[in-house]
Amino acid sequence: MRSITSPALGLLALCILMTPLDAQIDRITGKNFSTRSEVLARHGMVCTSVPAATQVGVEILKRGGSAVDAAIAANATLGLMEPVSNGIGGDLFAIVYSAKENKLYGINGSGRSPLGLSYDQMKAELAKLPARNATHNVAGGHRETIPPLGMLPISVPGTVDAWSELHKKFGKLKLSD
Repeated sequence: MRSITSPALGLLALCILMTPLDAQIDRITGKNFSTRSEVLARHGMVCTSVPAATQVGVEILKRGGSAVDAAIAANATLGLMEPVSNGIGGDLFAIVYSAKENKLYGINGSGRSPLGLSYDQMKAELAKLPARNATHNVAGGHRETIPPLGMLPISVPGTVDAWSELHKKFGKLKLSD
């Protein structure tokens, strides 16, 4: 019987020698242990933490969508793939440069207090809570800061509204696309 030890060791040695060379192939620059390859593009680029969401954004660009269209699509996709970090239940902040106008636009899509909750109602609810410490007391010894837990710190998510506003100003495709 022939021993397979020598061919197996030879194959193992070849694999070990080839690994450093193979690791460099997909990197034009940078460290060979990077988690993502660099992507060079001529007409546009999309970057996200999930390759499938990035691909959705790229497809929007290929169909003639604007950078904002691609960003909205990629962000919506991330809401499905990383729901703890992204999605329609969160906030959105964006700065968009308009080359046509040579101008920056910003949007604050952070959550807002519910429309039906007035400042006076908020103060009345806070007055029912015990003060955290002496520096947070108001007249009568009541709390003046919003607590970290409970219904008072909850806001209405601003992501979808921000998508809508960004799309009105910068979108090319239909939002439903």
